[in-house]
Amino acid sequence: MSQPHTAPPFNPMPPVVVALAVVIFGIEAVLSLASRGLLGGAEAIGWRVDLINRFAFSPQIFDRMLESGTWPLDQAMRMVTYPFIHLAFTHVLFVLVFLLALGKMVGEIFHPLALLAVFFGSAAAGALAYALLMNDPNALVGGYPAVYGLIGAYTFLMWTGLGAAGENRLRAFTLIGVLLGLQLVFGLLFGASNWWVAEVAGFVTGFLLSFVVSPGGFGRVMQKLRQR
Repeated sequence: MSQPHTAPPFNPMPPVVVALAVVIFGIEAVLSLASRGLLGGAEAIGWRVDLINRFAFSPQIFDRMLESGTWPLDQAMRMVTYPFIHLAFTHVLFVLVFLLALGKMVGEIFHPLALLAVFFGSAAAGALAYALLMNDPNALVGGYPAVYGLIGAYTFLMWTGLGAAGENRLRAFTLIGVLLGLQLVFGLLFGASNWWVAEVAGFVTGFLLSFVVSPGGFGRVMQKLRQR
């Protein structure tokens, strides 16, 4: 007698998304425990500051590298390491929510390397926009520009699906519109940093990169170019 086929009620989380979430959460868990004196002793209280000094994206360091034309690896890598360091647990909370939710939806369609390209490409583009467009000496930390890139990739998938169904593609931008609206409200109420520039740049980068790294994306772009 054959056994009935039973499918899991939920699709498993893409391993690459799990790996990113584990690294981000693991770093924050260690730093949160250390800041409360529960790990590493008295010296561990300064671990968060040390990591920010070593891995946060510094516009001032970027400006010096740009002027000198030299790009030491330990400094240039800050453009993709800053998403893993956060100011507090509350800072990382929504990063993990967006990473798991949007990463699952994008990761079920994109190849793992494509998802990583969107994540790190959006982080780097966000840092670049922050350094070039804002005269702000404050370092950039946190995973928001990177996960906004995943929001951009999800928007691309919605945009493509709505277009294929003959519906209004502008509906695909509802999520980013709501998020930017909430940021505006919170900024007016509590004050806002210039990090929003990096987040918007991350979203735009994730959306545009998806034209190339999504399944069949590069072929579609080349086909459209040949048709012109």
